[in-house]
Amino acid sequence: MTDTAYSPYRHLPGPLHAILLAGTVPLFLGGLLSDIAYYNSYLIQWSNFASWLIAGAMLFCGLALLFALVNLIRAERKSGRPVLYLLLLLITWALGWINSFEHAKDAWAVMPSGLILSVIVTVLSIVSAWIGLTNLRSGDAR
Repeated sequence: MTDTAYSPYRHLPGPLHAILLAGTVPLFLGGLLSDIAYYNSYLIQWSNFASWLIAGAMLFCGLALLFALVNLIRAERKSGRPVLYLLLLLITWALGWINSFEHAKDAWAVMPSGLILSVIVTVLSIVSAWIGLTNLRSGDAR
């Protein structure tokens, strides 16, 4: 019987990393829903809600990005899905940063670019959370 070397490191996020990563989705989604409410009602408070939700999502996304960087450094294979996950989080964070600057404008100046950026960032956060929370190990099923 042949014994093969098996690495227990599976590139899965730890509990804190998973909480931070999963927390970005509802915060960016809340910002998007607030932008939609502002677009339909023009009540300035919805724009304020969106900017605060985006700020919270940026905090969570930035910390998840740091965890993803550490996971990539610890990974045996420095290519493939761990790199894709890090790049998606980086793009999400960068566009979220631009979105937060967009929402720092006067409420009337936020639309429609703030709404479009919120849609893009929300979709990116969902995709990066999907990739980050799935099993990044390929090969055998243990």
